[in-house]
Amino acid sequence: MFTFGMLDGALFHIGPIPVDHIIVTQWVIIALIGLVAFMATRDMQMVPRGLQNAFEALIVWTYDFFTQLMDKEHIAKKYAPLLSTFFLFIIVSNYSGLIPGAGNIPGYQPPTANWNTTLTLALITAITVQIAGFSEHGVHYLGHFISPSPLMLPLNLLEEITHPLSLFLRLFGNIFGEEMILAFMLYLVPFFVPALLMGLSVLLAAIQAVVFTILSASYIATATGEGH
Repeated sequence: MFTFGMLDGALFHIGPIPVDHIIVTQWVIIALIGLVAFMATRDMQMVPRGLQNAFEALIVWTYDFFTQLMDKEHIAKKYAPLLSTFFLFIIVSNYSGLIPGAGNIPGYQPPTANWNTTLTLALITAITVQIAGFSEHGVHYLGHFISPSPLMLPLNLLEEITHPLSLFLRLFGNIFGEEMILAFMLYLVPFFVPALLMGLSVLLAAIQAVVFTILSASYIATATGEGH
């Protein structure tokens, strides 16, 4: 996860649109996840085996997990694909920073170490929460902004803003800070200490993906709950 020297500027342009290093890495990660999903589903069998079996087990597990977390089964099934995609994209992005040269090779920059990526993921969550709330409760969802009293409107609006803000800062801060520490330790103590920190980073990268996904699910569950 050696991203001490982050690459700046556009790598190339598509017409007038600049494409920077982090966008290219995101494309590769999306293509990789898509390729694995395609390979797992291209020849579906009644009795699954191999990659299909692994994917079906993952889908069943995620549905069960989100159903327990969100209480309402139809809500869990509706948003499980998005939440699972969050998890896969974030964990692969986090682990991409463990490969030597990340952030220094043109076209290769770990996405979650950049605030633009984490902010975008947090905004997607924030928009999804509002869509889920209105989808489940209709116009009655607006009532939660003035619950339990109209005087609570400013605080309730502030709460809606702090949810995506906390997601954005938590993911970006942990991943970026972790990479900076590794980079400095690599220069100060080239072998032993960075190896230990990288081992810890493997665990932390997975934890951050899980935390982001669980918090996103909990915000959706809150918006679609009976209290709204």
